[in-house]
Formats: sequence, C-alpha cells, structure tokens
Amino acid sequence: MKTGRYLLVLLILFGTYFANGQKYGYIDSDYILKKMPEYQDSKEKLDKLADRWTKEIDELYTTLKTKKDNFAKEEVLLPEEEKNKRSEEITKLEQAAVKVQTSHFGVNGDYFQKRQELIKPIQDKVFEAMQKVAQKKGYSFVFDKANQSNLVYAETKFDLSNDVLKEMGISIK
Repeated sequence: MKTGRYLLVLLILFGTYFANGQKYGYIDSDYILKKMPEYQDSKEKLDKLADRWTKEIDELYTTLKTKKDNFAKEEVLLPEEEKNKRSEEITKLEQAAVKVQTSHFGVNGDYFQKRQELIKPIQDKVFEAMQKVAQKKGYSFVFDKANQSNLVYAETKFDLSNDVLKEMGISIK
C-alpha cells in the first residue's frame, strides 16, 4: 500500500515537471481557411458540384416517387404482366438512384475525390505553416480549436492562427 502511494506521488511530481517543460498553443483552422482566397474558391467549386449532384439525385427520387404513386393508384386495375413490368421498372429506378447517390456522395464518391483534389492541398499548406510556426516558437503541442477538439478554454495569447497566416504570406485584415 505504501509503495502505491509513493509511486503516485512520484508520478504526480514527474508529471508536473514534464508538463511545465512543455509549451502549448492552438490554432483556429476555420478562421485561417476563411482568410485564404484559394480555400474560398475551392469551397465554392465544391459547393456548386454538390448542388448540381444533389439536384440530379432529387430529380431521380421525384421521378421514382411519381412512378410509385401512379403504380399504387393503378395497381388494382392492371393485369399481372403489367404489374410485374412496372414493379421491375420501379426497382431498377430505385437501384439507379441509389447508385448515382453513392457514386457522387459515397465513401469514395465524386465529392470525396474532388474534396481531396481541391481542399486537401490547402489543408496541407496550413499544416506545414503551423508546424513551422510551432517549431520556431518552441511549441510542443498545438491544438485545433475548430475541429471538434475538447479545447474548452484557451487564452488568446496562445492563439497561433495569425502567425500561421503570416507564415503563409496572408495579410490579416
């Protein structure tokens, strides 16, 4: 029992010493990205593509709903062969709609690919600038306030966002 207490005291002392030797800072990547014209352009392009693809998918689902509604109204009057034909047509249309939706917005869909192409290089640029700033100023840890971190409170004097923007050559207005 006594060794457990000694170990706990030792860990607390060591942890306190270790924590005091570290320098912490944070960035707000949303703030940084909003100040970058190339990010705004890329985001606009991506949003336009997403809107176009969403409209295309909405049109497919509207057509599908219309066909389903018409089929439900006329089903009792139709011969068995026509029922099967229409049911098959609706099933194919449903599959096509899901396929288009997945190809545009699925895990490896067009949206993801285009985002990688347009946004990732910009994020990499921010990361590299942040790394340079952190190394120059001797920071051991840099958190991102914007990306759902558990950063609850931070003094503004530890905000490196403007330093990162300066490192990238972006004027702060």
